[in-house]
Amino acid sequence: MKTILIVDDQRGIRLLLEELFKQDSYHTMIAVTGEEALQSIQQSVPDCILLDLKMPKMDGLELLKILREQNINIPIFIMTAYENIKQLEEVKKLGVIKAFIKPFDIFTVREEVNALFLN
Repeated sequence: MKTILIVDDQRGIRLLLEELFKQDSYHTMIAVTGEEALQSIQQSVPDCILLDLKMPKMDGLELLKILREQNINIPIFIMTAYENIKQLEEVKKLGVIKAFIKPFDIFTVREEVNALFLN
């Protein structure tokens, strides 16, 4: 069973994605902040991360940089409500698979994650 870590400070997004991926028989882990996500990853490395960019304290970009510095090359999808071109270019350089702009189509997110594990 594949594990997906969902990192978002918005409760509704976390619950929606968690339910969506549980229906597809994924194991899900939830984190509200970058710090929580980092602790979760240190305890159990997921197969994929859905990561919000804009969060209090440690944002998604900071977490992404830490993971890459530690050579943790988990496939990561970014979720953001802010289309900051410079920031999106930076996350792509850090190996992000795709960025989803909020509000996104959850079925597109599902298709992209499923495609990752089918290849």
